[in-house]
Amino acid sequence: MEERGHGWLVFSAVVLGVAGVMRILDSIWAFRYHGALPSNLQDATFGSSLKTYGWIYLIVGILLILAALAVVSRSQIARWVGIVAGAVAAITAIGWLPYYPIWASVYIALGIMVIYGLSAYGGREDSVTS
Repeated sequence: MEERGHGWLVFSAVVLGVAGVMRILDSIWAFRYHGALPSNLQDATFGSSLKTYGWIYLIVGILLILAALAVVSRSQIARWVGIVAGAVAAITAIGWLPYYPIWASVYIALGIMVIYGLSAYGGREDSVTS
């Protein structure tokens, strides 16, 4: 019999892992892109260098993938790492709102749902009741 909230934990782990992979792909693109930059990038949150974005998203991506792996262990440290990673995913997506409003909004919503899933159901197994 599945325990209450198991689906939310799986959802949280999958979202964290997929978001981490997507952020790593973003970082690879930022490191390799050598074309013209949009003129409004100078007003961006982290400045006008795509290398800066590449490093930030590489670090965020690694953090998200590690959190996804740790969430399935149900330790309290993994729970809090996942909550922080969900918050980081949502907060870093805010910087992309002027450029990609729909995708950034989806990232923010997924981050909030991860935070909910882990806060409501990420406790120790014996403390989750049916």
